[in-house]
Amino acid sequence: MKFPKKQHRPKEELKQEKDYRRAKQSAKTHLAEHSRSDNHPKFPPKHLVEGTIRVTAKGVGYVEVEGMNEDIEIDPRSLNTALDRDRVEITLYGKRVGAKQGGEVTKVLVRNKTRFAGRVEREEGSYFFIADDHRMYRTILIPKQNLHTATEGDKVFVAMTKWDDPEKEPIGEVLKVLGRPDEHNAEMEAIVLERGFETSFPLDVEQAAELIPLTIPADEIAKRRDFRDILTHTIDPKDAKDFDDALSWQKLPSGNIEVGVHIADVSYYVTPHSRIDKEAVERATSVYLVDRTIPMLPERLSNGICSLVPNEDRLTFSAVFEMNEQGEVQKEWFGQTVIHSAKRFSYEEAQTVLDAVSDRSIKSPILGHEFERALTDSLISLDRTAKELRKARLANGAIAFEAEEVRFELDDKGKPLRVYKKVIQDTNKLIEEFMLLANKHVARLISEKDKRAESVFVYRVHDAPNEDRIRDLRDFLHGIGFDLKLDKHMQVTSQAINRMLEEVRGKAEESMIQMATVRAMAKAVYTTKNIGHYGLGFEHYTHFTSPIRRYPDLMVHRLLQHYLEGKPVPKKKLEEEERIARYCSQMEVQAADAERSSIKYKQCEYFAERIGTQIDGTISGVTEWGIYVEDKVTKAEGMIHVKDIPNDFYFFEEKNYRIVGKTHGKIYRLGDKLKAKISAVDLKRKLIAMKLI
Repeated sequence: MKFPKKQHRPKEELKQEKDYRRAKQSAKTHLAEHSRSDNHPKFPPKHLVEGTIRVTAKGVGYVEVEGMNEDIEIDPRSLNTALDRDRVEITLYGKRVGAKQGGEVTKVLVRNKTRFAGRVEREEGSYFFIADDHRMYRTILIPKQNLHTATEGDKVFVAMTKWDDPEKEPIGEVLKVLGRPDEHNAEMEAIVLERGFETSFPLDVEQAAELIPLTIPADEIAKRRDFRDILTHTIDPKDAKDFDDALSWQKLPSGNIEVGVHIADVSYYVTPHSRIDKEAVERATSVYLVDRTIPMLPERLSNGICSLVPNEDRLTFSAVFEMNEQGEVQKEWFGQTVIHSAKRFSYEEAQTVLDAVSDRSIKSPILGHEFERALTDSLISLDRTAKELRKARLANGAIAFEAEEVRFELDDKGKPLRVYKKVIQDTNKLIEEFMLLANKHVARLISEKDKRAESVFVYRVHDAPNEDRIRDLRDFLHGIGFDLKLDKHMQVTSQAINRMLEEVRGKAEESMIQMATVRAMAKAVYTTKNIGHYGLGFEHYTHFTSPIRRYPDLMVHRLLQHYLEGKPVPKKKLEEEERIARYCSQMEVQAADAERSSIKYKQCEYFAERIGTQIDGTISGVTEWGIYVEDKVTKAEGMIHVKDIPNDFYFFEEKNYRIVGKTHGKIYRLGDKLKAKISAVDLKRKLIAMKLI
């Protein structure tokens, strides 16, 4: 079945180039109109400003300028080669009453992106490139000498090498031939490259990694606190290959327990400004797709000497806590250590042990011998303590969001055979609580050791929600019969959000309200400026627990060691740490986008062979052009166009997250349950079309 030609899509997902001919004709029209001076607005120039531009697939730009209350709208004819997220200088036009503020790009200051994944097309002896990214609104001309081994129809990765004249097509060069469109490996690699990540390491980085010894020097072990005789284990996903963290546990004579949160000491192996370090900075994070991991560090480190595998000595950086039965920290210690993990649990295996303790009809995989009983005692105690930590955290204002994740069962060619939701068990929450504990106490330690107004450290912060978004959320909730109390400053406490979420738990509106609340939240970022973590309810918070896969954690390890040695980091390093922290925040967004894109592609691929399948869905988005519906089982999202909703004309109420029938008053709103069927799938655009049943 072909994707319906009349299928309308959201503005941000429209693609100007449906195929090569349309793209070329569009370009010709663009050039013709651009050359006519009478098509340009005739407002007198006002002044120059700078900002970051957002460009839709239709070629309309919107520039956010600091200090202005509205975005500046840029007509397609006035973009002057600006692309999405470029830093630009614009001339403001005089504003007419009731009209949007307009402007024209006068200079592209910084290009955000010059490399794209897409396909090669050929016409009349010339080769052109059409990007998968719908925000790249122009085709790129590829001279024959720049094709290298690419041929017509290939999926390729291209660099735009020149574009300084809006009346001419951009020039590009093929950097890599990925394969044919819709091939599994070609599509996965395209997703990674498109977002600025390399899929392999440069030869000199691999060579530098090979020079790192796999044995630990005895003199290094002698410098560290030795935990090798204390019961230690890891709990990770069953398909994990690198193990960042391990937990040690022992019962103390006082009746308290000692819990060690041991984190791979990557800082011992990766020194600042080394070749491996420079590569790690550039990558900033590992990337997780549905079928593979693109690591931040070479495999010799990430899966080898840094990974806390069982039955091997490993160097670690640890946060050690003495805790009472209520999960309260009585004493704490931080420093470099050496451990020897006795057991590698998967989440499922550890959960089976806990279940076997509470239900003797379940056979435990480890119950029996003295060592195995010790492991069982450890899991039981850690689970009990984690539940106390979670209860206290929620009581102190942490917001209790629980997001669902999907997993795929793939065949040997990468085709999805099954899509299912990840099950979150007590063992998942156990690890989460102890990682949160370590992160919080490390950040708090730095605040105590460095009393300067601006300590040189990297925090993980989460700002309070935007006032306008919270006011809109409150009005929306009020409209459907729920209350969200704001303080006198028109802000909302995390406790108030939790009370509201608890009030709607189990009700028909729960899903809708949780979605709307999440969308009102700010995004967590890395920065040297500590403003606390609103969502977790922590005054101090950092990322200390995953240096194999996150560069900020490696930065934290290095900085923490300076402070532990009584050597606060010089203030002159503040600017460098802030610059890297901001960059890591940006790359984190790109990595998350890559993961979502790979999931979306596989969901589309799954349903491409299941046209006509009926689903139980929840409305996950509402726009003027239709409603988005999320499948209950696969979490795949599709769209029902407003024109395909029968028996009425529907209009959009943005603040109420709903569309309403003009004649009959039928309402479709965020969170509503409905039945739909898959009507078409477009793999190139990663779109699923649905129809109401």
